Parts: sequence; C-alpha cells; structure tokens
Amino acid sequence: MLMTILRPLQHARAAMIPAVAGFVVMFISVTVIAGERPDSFADQAEKLSPAVVNISTTTIVSEGPSSDMPQFPPGSPFEEFFKNFGDNDRKRRASSLGSGFIIDKKGIVVTNYHVIENAEEITVVLSDDQSFKAEVLGQDKKTDIAVLKIDPDGVDLAAVEFGDSDRLRVGDWVLAIGNPFGLGGTVTAGIVSARGRDIGNGPYDDFIQTDASINRGNSGGPLFNLEGEVIGINTAIFSQSGGSVGIGFAISSNLAKRVTAQLEEFGTTRRGWLGVFIQEVTPDIADSLGLESAEGALVSSINEKSPADTAGIEPGDVIVSFDGKRIQKMRDLPRIVAETDIGAKVAVELFREGKSMTVSVELGELEKAELVGMAETDADADKQSFGSLGFSVENLTADLATEMDLDAELTGVVVTEVIAGSPAAQKGLEPGDVIRRFGQRRVETAAAFADAVGKAKDSGRSGILILVEREGNQRFVQIGFANE
Repeated sequence: MLMTILRPLQHARAAMIPAVAGFVVMFISVTVIAGERPDSFADQAEKLSPAVVNISTTTIVSEGPSSDMPQFPPGSPFEEFFKNFGDNDRKRRASSLGSGFIIDKKGIVVTNYHVIENAEEITVVLSDDQSFKAEVLGQDKKTDIAVLKIDPDGVDLAAVEFGDSDRLRVGDWVLAIGNPFGLGGTVTAGIVSARGRDIGNGPYDDFIQTDASINRGNSGGPLFNLEGEVIGINTAIFSQSGGSVGIGFAISSNLAKRVTAQLEEFGTTRRGWLGVFIQEVTPDIADSLGLESAEGALVSSINEKSPADTAGIEPGDVIVSFDGKRIQKMRDLPRIVAETDIGAKVAVELFREGKSMTVSVELGELEKAELVGMAETDADADKQSFGSLGFSVENLTADLATEMDLDAELTGVVVTEVIAGSPAAQKGLEPGDVIRRFGQRRVETAAAFADAVGKAKDSGRSGILILVEREGNQRFVQIGFANE
C-alpha cells in the first residue's frame, strides 16, 4: 500500500545520487502580464537563475555501537577490552544537498533550517559553479529558516527580493526552483493551490500550497510569482514515495522576510510575547459561551506578570481580534503576536461573559521571557506536532478530556490528530489515545514528549517506542520516522 506522509524537502543524499557541481535555477520575471501564462518561462529562468544556489553540507554522524560487536555482562573482563578497542561509537561524515537563494549582493543567503541543521561545513555553489564556504548568521527552528553569509571576494552576485505573499490568490502562477536529488538546477511551474496551510511543522505555520513539482533537495529554494519576487521558501511535500505528487508547501514570504531580517541583524529572532495559553473554540464551546460562531482563541490560563496578566486578560476570555487582525482559528494568534513589534501597544478584542470588550496590551519579548523561565511554554506549546511521525499531541486537560469523551480524571498527553497514511496511522494510533510512556520514561507534558522525540531523531534512531492507553488498556507501539 502506498503511504502518504508529510516530508520535509530534505536535501538529497550525496551518497545516493552524485551531485552535479554548481546548480542553478530559474524563474520568473517582469515581462509577463499578471495572471496570464506566458508562452515560455525561459526569460524568467535566465534572469533569476544566478541568484539561486546549491547548498551542500557535511555532518559528523554517530552510528552508535556496532551490531557485530559481542555483548558481555556488566563487569565482564572482556567488556573493557572491547570498549577500548574503539568500535563502540563509530562516526562517519555524511554529505547532503539542498537549495537556497541570495537576497543581498553582500553575500546573504536564505535557506531552510533543516538543510543546514547540525552541519560541520556548509558550501554555497553558484549557478556558474563558483563555490564559497558559508557561515551561519542565524537559524530559527520554529519557522525552519536559516540565514547564511558568504564572502563574495569581488564577485558580482545576483540577488532577488521578497514579495508580498498576502497578494497571492489561489490559482496564481508560480515557479519553483531548486536542486532536486542533486541533479542540478531545475525549474518547474504550477499554480497556488491554497494559502495559510497548517501542516504541523511548527507553531507559526503559514504555508503556501502549490502543485509546481518540487522534490527532495528543493528545500530552501525559492517560489517565485510572475513579477520575479520570492513569495515562498519551498519546505515540505506530501509524498507517496519521496517524489512530487503535486502537493508542495512553501513558507510564505511575509513570514520569512521578518524572520530573515531578524536573523541577519541579531543572529536570533525577536518575537512579540503575550503570555497566554490557548485552545481551539469548538462549536460546543462557542455555543456554551454564547458566541455566534466557533472563532477566536480561548484563553485557558495566563503567565503571571506577563503582558496579558498586566492588561487584565483572564482565563475563559475568547480573543477575537489582535491589533485589528481577526482571529479566525486558534493557530492564528501565536503567529500574529510573534510578528508584532516588541513594546508595541495593541488593542485586543475579547469576548467575556456574553459581552465584547477591548483591552490595551504592551507586548513583551518572547525570547527574554523564555530566558528567565516566564515562558517555558508559550501559547502554542500545549500542542506539539510531528510531521515525520504523522501525529499531534496536546496536554490532557479536564476540558479536553470532556471534549474527546475521555475520563475527566485522566492526565498526561493525548493524541489529537493522526495524518492518514502516516507511520503513526499505519501502527494504529488514533485520536484520543493517551501516551503514558516514552520508552521506559513517564510522559507528563506535550513539551517534554516533543523534547524526547527530538532527541531520539537527532541521535539517529529509526523511530520511537511509546506506551499508549486506550479505553483502559495499555500497549507499547513502535513508530518509525518517515524517510526524509
């Protein structure tokens, strides 16, 4: 059976397919009337290809103990001998390929965080095969964006600019570029299939969906509109085998350009912080609160001494708009707050006890709050998603237990979503399953569970082992990570 799973457009493994030196790629331009398909994209490809780059990385990978080594009981005289023999922690150098694009002639390059994650060496190769060693100016795992710097050393670099992704309409023509499978520069055309997609990649998901063919190795490459502007960063696909099936996702440029500017200037992000814990407003909750529609973000608790606490926001309030922007779904709020300037005084419209009211909030800085422990988890941290496993979890509260028809006295972490055809779905995981243990360790919170999953993946393990409770019965389930 073919599996449909969410895959990052992970850089093509050089060990699998020899990399074509150089890499290049394409697109889009200015001679086209908006909305019309040109007879050819050749002019666009020729104009923009010099700004698109290949990114190759080298990483030291630990393979752990050799399976061929004999195993001895603790204290055995042979144990120390074979340990000292040096085969218990083998390491190798792994090479990978991805894509990126130049946004400043000074040598500023944008790509995905997962393209350069844990890299020991990073090389940027231009379309004319010139190569440069790169340093990381900043990286942000939450949005999967990284900014690199190369020294042009007198080379006149080509650069492209971010456009306004909010102007995109479903059906608009777009061009994707990158280095799929290490073959070299490739350009493909398609249309915008959807906007504002949440694919469980992070707390600030705002993806453009396109049917332009993008594959492994396209990670970090640009998605262009017909004016030659970057309106997205190609990041993930739904795939049955790792190849394109016409469902690709790109980080919206309006999210990317703010993060990119902060990483270039500060080396880190500087996000607005409200200090609330929120949950979705379901139709049942909306009805019980007297709301006309199931919109907004329901405040479940408040961080003490946070901007929300100071402004008088209370648990039970429904935030319906923030700084004039309507909150249609719970996930809209963290992204909008994060994109708002630190120290800005904004109007927050609330629905409380059947009435609308507005309070003024002066935003704090998320990173500073995390540093001092005031925001160990933020508005989105009660929920964690794992694209490579295919499911999402949340902290199990009494309200959530009631909503999911579970025992109200249950605590811990509950599965709230399972992607059809994913590794989790294949192993029978279902929404409503309560996760009791990760391996042999007890699971208390969604954040701790996410940390354990991340460490397992970073260590090179093939999957995770969890103890799941369903209708009072418990069983261990092993779920493998999707191939990336």
